[in-house]
Amino acid sequence: MEQAATLDIETLKITQEQFILASQSLHLQRPGGNAVDPVGLRGWRKRCLYFFLLLLLVTMIVNMALTVWIIKVMNFSVDGMGNLELKQDGIRLKGISEFLLPLYVNEIQSRRDSLLVLRSEKNVTLNARNDRGQLTAQLSVGPEAVEAQCQRLEVRSKDGGRLLFTADEEEVTMTTKKFTVTGLEGAVFGHSVETPLIQARATEDLKLESPTRTLTMEAPRGVEVRAAKGPLKVSGRKDLQLESTEGEILLDARSIQLAGLPLGVYTEQPDRASRRPPVYEVCVCPSGKIYLSPAESSSTCQAMSNICLWS
Repeated sequence: MEQAATLDIETLKITQEQFILASQSLHLQRPGGNAVDPVGLRGWRKRCLYFFLLLLLVTMIVNMALTVWIIKVMNFSVDGMGNLELKQDGIRLKGISEFLLPLYVNEIQSRRDSLLVLRSEKNVTLNARNDRGQLTAQLSVGPEAVEAQCQRLEVRSKDGGRLLFTADEEEVTMTTKKFTVTGLEGAVFGHSVETPLIQARATEDLKLESPTRTLTMEAPRGVEVRAAKGPLKVSGRKDLQLESTEGEILLDARSIQLAGLPLGVYTEQPDRASRRPPVYEVCVCPSGKIYLSPAESSSTCQAMSNICLWS
């Protein structure tokens, strides 16, 4: 029994020595072959890998920090971003909003308790286009003028039912009950004006004037000029003509005065002139000129008077 155990131990020792020799022979260079490199990253490759991993980690941390900062500054939430709230029926903006590029919307509406203000350093332009992208209407509000480019301009009442003002290429129509001009120089019209009534305020005068041309008033059923509580004055630089083609001209008043008429030749004796005040009669020349002539028991009007000859 002891001899068998000794043989087994010797056999194991031989086997262990063969294993060690075999493992050492693997590290020896084979004749005619190359040396085997060790498996894995060693040296500068390993350092570069660790450096890139560290750089990637730092980048991720900085990116996450910037993302958190942007979310906090821009006030991102489930409803929207900062003053911008996303609703089911549109977008709601709070405070002042600035747009650097064109804005395309269907409707812009303010809150019920505040005004809608559109502000620009140069001008504010509103464009309307058709389905083809062609410009159909434009409203431009600038520092010098407000321009509207459209086929028809309409101004309606507060409830939107009654039409107050319309303008197109053919005419301008005002359907208000009263049109008031409060300028010191009044209203200037380059061409004709059609209106049923021209009336001044109770404390002001009404003046119709044409400085360089003629002033013509026409109506199919007559023209009425009336001053309810004051005098009526019609003056002209040259001739004033009242003409009626099918009717008559009626001057109806308590007293009719024609001031500034020329006087005819008066040959009354001095003693008779001192006994009564001078009385004159109105004479009419064949040309239509009116002049005064001393009144006597009979008419003193002369068709061949000097006033009629030189008229």
